[in-house]
Amino acid sequence: MALWRGSACAGLLALAVGCVFLLEPELPGSALRSLWSSLRLGPSPVPPGSLSPEGRLAAAWDALIVQPARRWRRVAVGVNACVDVVLSGVKLLQALGLRPGNGRDHAVLHSRNDLEEAFVHFMGKGAAAERFFSDKEAFHDVAQIASEFPGAQHYVGGNAALIGQKFAANSDLKVLLCGPVGPKLHELLDDNVFVPPESLQEVDEFHLILEYQAGEEWGQFKAPHANRFIFSHDLSNGAMNMLEVFVSSLEEFQPDLVVLSGLHMMEGQSKELQRKRLLEVVTSISDIPTGVPVHLELASMTNRELLNSIVHQQVFSAVTSLGLNEQELLFLSQSVSGPHASLSSWHGVPDVGMVSDILFWILKEHGRSKSRASDLTRIHFHTLVYHILATVDGHWANQLAAVAAGARVAGTQACATETIDTSRVSLRAPQEFMTSHSEAGSRITLNPNKPVVEWHREGISFYFTPVLVCKDPIRTVGLGDAISAEGLFYSEVYPHF
Repeated sequence: MALWRGSACAGLLALAVGCVFLLEPELPGSALRSLWSSLRLGPSPVPPGSLSPEGRLAAAWDALIVQPARRWRRVAVGVNACVDVVLSGVKLLQALGLRPGNGRDHAVLHSRNDLEEAFVHFMGKGAAAERFFSDKEAFHDVAQIASEFPGAQHYVGGNAALIGQKFAANSDLKVLLCGPVGPKLHELLDDNVFVPPESLQEVDEFHLILEYQAGEEWGQFKAPHANRFIFSHDLSNGAMNMLEVFVSSLEEFQPDLVVLSGLHMMEGQSKELQRKRLLEVVTSISDIPTGVPVHLELASMTNRELLNSIVHQQVFSAVTSLGLNEQELLFLSQSVSGPHASLSSWHGVPDVGMVSDILFWILKEHGRSKSRASDLTRIHFHTLVYHILATVDGHWANQLAAVAAGARVAGTQACATETIDTSRVSLRAPQEFMTSHSEAGSRITLNPNKPVVEWHREGISFYFTPVLVCKDPIRTVGLGDAISAEGLFYSEVYPHF
C-alpha cells in the first residue's frame, strides 16, 4: 500500500512539473532541472528549445562560466568618458537634408557631406567606425539636431565610462572612473562608480552614435549587419586631459586592476602632442605598482602613424592585456607590417586562422618572453560571430570562463535580456576553421556542446568560442567594452605576475 502511495505521489509530482513546462515555457531550464532533481524523479526532462545548437551552446557556457579563485576588489578605469546620443543614422541624414551619395571613408570629417559619405561607406560593410569632426560650429549644429531628434537616447559613453559602468554592476566591486564627467554623464552613472572631484566639469562631451539595422538601406547601400558609426568634436578626451588626474588618484584608491582607454581619441591632435602624451602614458603606467595588471582597450582608428607609435613607443610592452575588434586588429597589422597586412579588409567573417596568426605575432613580437622585458601577456579579440582570448602561458587563469562570459554578454546585452533567449539569437560562427595559415594549423569542427576550443602554439594558448548573435539587436554601442569588462571580471592573474 505504502509503495502504491509513493508511486502515485511521484506520478502526481511529475504531472505537476509537466504542467509547469506547459504554463511557464520561459522559466529558466536550470530552475526546472533543479526542481526535477530535488523531487528525485530520475533524469530531468529537456526544456523546450534546448535541443537547438543555440540552446546546447548556452547551457554549456553556463557550466563553464565559474568565478576565479582570486577576484578583483578595486578597479580603476580611465580616461575617456562622454554622453552618447544614440539615434538612427539614416533618419539623422534625412533630417540634415542630405541625399544618398557614393560611400567614401574620411580619416577626419570636415563637413556634413563628409559625414554622409563616411557613414554609408561603413554602413555598406556593416562595420563599426569612429571619426573626429573637425569643425566645432558645424558639429554643434548637428549635435543639437541629433540630441533633440524624436527617439534620440542619451547614454553613458566613452570606453572607460562604459567599462566602469559594466564593472559597477557587480556590487562587491569598488570602481573609480577618471574622465571628463559633466552633469548629464554624472547623472547617468551607476551609484557604485566613484568620480574624483577633479574629474568633474561644467559641460558634457557629446558623441553622436548613428545606428543602423541589418538590411537597412540608404541609396544604393544596404547594411549586411546591424552596427554603428560614431563621431564627435571632443577636445577634452582628444587631449587625454584627465590622464594626470587618473594617475594621481591611483595611489589613494589602491586598485588591483587598472583599465586604460582613449588613446584613439588623440587622432585629431598634432603629431608632437601625440608623441608627448604617449610618453606620458608609458611613464604613468610604469608608476603603477608591480603586480597590478593594466588592460588597454583599443578603438577604431585611421591614423597608422599614431597606432605605430602606440605599438613602438613602449605602450604595448607596458600594458598587461589588450582588447580589440577585427577592424582594429587588421589595421594594427597593416600599420606595423604584421601577418596578413596585405589584406585590404576582411571579406565577410574574419578568417579564424588569420586572426590567430596576428594575435600570435603580437604576443611573440611585443609580449613577455625570456628575452624581452614586456608585461603584455593577454589579448581579448572580439568580432560579431566569435571571440578569441590569447595568453602567454603561466600568467592567467580561468580563461575558458572569461572568453565564454565575454561571448555570453554580447548576446544578452545586444538583445537587452538578462539571460540568453535562444529564440532571439543565432549561431553564425564558421562550422569548421583552421587555427593558422602561416604554419600547419589544426582543422577544428565546431561542437555546441563544447563551445570553447583550446589550442596551443609555442607557449601561447588560444581560447575560441562562438557568439550567439542577437537577431534584432536593441543596441550595439558599448558591446566591445562590455565584452572586455566581462572577460576581465572572470579572469585571474597569477600572483607572480
